[in-house]
Amino acid sequence: MNVSVAPSSVGLSQARPISVAVLAMGGQGGGVLVDWIVALAEQRGWFAQSTSVPGVAQRTGATIYYIEMIAPDASRPGRHPVLSLMPAPGKVDIVIGAELMEAGRAILRGLVSPDRTLLIGSSHRSLAVIEKTAPGDGTADAAQVFDAANVAANRFIAFDMAEIADATGSVVSAVLFGALAGSGALPFTTEDFEATIRAAGVGVDASLRAFTAGRERTVTELKQDPKIKLAAKPPLAKRFPRLEPIGDVGYDALVARARLLPEESHGIVAAGMQRVVDFQDVAYGGEYLDRLEAMPRQATSLLQAFAKYLAVAMAYDDVIRVADLKTRAGRFERVRREVRAGDGQILAITEFFHPRIEEMAGLLPPWLGERLERSARLGKLIDRGRKLRTTAPSAFLLLYGVAGLRRFRRGTLRHAREMRHLDGWAQRIKKLAIADPAHAAAVCEARRLVGGYSDTHSRGETKFDKVMRASDRLAGRPDAAEWVQRLTKVALKDADGAELDGALRTVETLFEDA
Repeated sequence: MNVSVAPSSVGLSQARPISVAVLAMGGQGGGVLVDWIVALAEQRGWFAQSTSVPGVAQRTGATIYYIEMIAPDASRPGRHPVLSLMPAPGKVDIVIGAELMEAGRAILRGLVSPDRTLLIGSSHRSLAVIEKTAPGDGTADAAQVFDAANVAANRFIAFDMAEIADATGSVVSAVLFGALAGSGALPFTTEDFEATIRAAGVGVDASLRAFTAGRERTVTELKQDPKIKLAAKPPLAKRFPRLEPIGDVGYDALVARARLLPEESHGIVAAGMQRVVDFQDVAYGGEYLDRLEAMPRQATSLLQAFAKYLAVAMAYDDVIRVADLKTRAGRFERVRREVRAGDGQILAITEFFHPRIEEMAGLLPPWLGERLERSARLGKLIDRGRKLRTTAPSAFLLLYGVAGLRRFRRGTLRHAREMRHLDGWAQRIKKLAIADPAHAAAVCEARRLVGGYSDTHSRGETKFDKVMRASDRLAGRPDAAEWVQRLTKVALKDADGAELDGALRTVETLFEDA
């Protein structure tokens, strides 16, 4: 992401207090950044004051920090200013967002004004709870924030500061401090900023590296074209693995089969094949190709969509899969990187499990699992939730043993149900592929509704089944594909299913006069 800026001269007037608002989430170092700014001003003999209003819920502890600072009045020695405790809309000189949507939140609150405010923000995304829990892709459109910032702010500086923080082994607050220094908004030298970091005495070397990188990036972009205002970076193109042999006889045989499919589908087929083989084994990858090869090939786009959602359906999230993912060595390494645990530090990971009786019965053969599902007493015993520390040997071995049940997965109740459900969906697509390819594609895309684990999977599957029944009812109508797409979109956004039920009643009215 390039920097978006306006004039190169960003220095602010010192005749009145300089006001700074910082918006950050927990773990982004917002408090540290504020402490640095206050210490920077005070070390230069200025009066400075900071306050904060913590938040919760959708932004996972998002906090608004506010700073006011002013140079002492030489004509009135000994006089102390009265500084404000809260930012006032239209009267904030500098707004710093530790993440793109935090910058957007500042705009919505009126803290950013076109005649006054320098807006500095990291362009990376930390998804809100509502974005993570939405079925399908619930990610908000970052381009809207960029468009709004380019209108609302007097000057706008934004680039991926989290990427720089990771590269320098620091946190985003240090890069933001560097961007603030590089903007020239405050009447302090680079040496003053660096001295502030050194005086704090914590993570000095890494913080200085991140500070310098952020300052240099800002200065460089300001020099290139101080008047340019860029739009948001276009989304990255999807990268698919290559469909090529890896040296395993069984897998390489699958690759040879997959290459007989249309070339345009090779990327998504390679990704899907890797997913299902990782989920089960090479033979399961063969079943994946069996289903793809049985699909009519009138439209390559339909085959590509089917290859994608078929892989997701075959690699469903059961207890075995969850245990496997939680005990992989790569996961522990990733968590250590994310929390920045040192070589000598002990990492403890606690897992929160709440399996239902359906998940536990799903591990058993169908005849036995169906009997146990009907046991209210056993269901009450299981439905209590568990906490397991996977970094402890006992809990790790327990989950590792459950993951080892993968070899028996094909004989479980859960697998039988998933395959029966999958086959019904695939048969619908095959039936529609020749007569109405658009309708077939809509049915294929509706599989987005099914995913997740436990209650999430159950709710998604229920909504999917309702859409499929409506699809069968709509078959033969010229607008069938449009209706299925509409129902899928409603279901994705509808948490409790009420809106979907209303849309389904509308579908029924189409046949009242028939």
